[in-house]
Amino acid sequence: MKGLIHLYCGDGKGKTTAATGLAVRAAGAGKKVLFTQFLKRGDSAEIQSLGLIPGVRVLVCQKPYGFIWTMSEEEKAAARRDFSALFEEACRLAAEEKYDLLILDEIMGAISCDMVAQEAVLDYLANRPEHLELVLTGRDPSQALQDAADYITEMRKIKHPFDQGIPAREGIEY
Repeated sequence: MKGLIHLYCGDGKGKTTAATGLAVRAAGAGKKVLFTQFLKRGDSAEIQSLGLIPGVRVLVCQKPYGFIWTMSEEEKAAARRDFSALFEEACRLAAEEKYDLLILDEIMGAISCDMVAQEAVLDYLANRPEHLELVLTGRDPSQALQDAADYITEMRKIKHPFDQGIPAREGIEY
């Protein structure tokens, strides 16, 4: 069966949560899942939980960089190398180890911050293993990414506690 491409996008909460839910569902069905996370520190609760599920492998950047806008040019260059290498490793592992589902969490943010080249992502989407189901999450997918997708689900913020000054809460937002 041919794998399809999902985009979970928008300014609302739930993109990573939806991707995590699909990872759990796929693993429960006996599928091999590779969950790769960009731009985040890799220490959120969902990453900890996914690592406990048989059939799920988690890849994160080993160096925490923080927010792009706080980085020096040298730090941005190092982050660009590391996140591009993370993308390449995920693509390589997905093919070599025959994963059924590859999740690229926050890849759209990595693209928009110039940490991963959109051309590399589009090339991979066009040339991925035929059976591989792929999920990309983040805000503001380009038209080219939308055109490549089979599913597009937009999470839209209507109301969020952060707007009232309530910070992100462990186990709920991260």
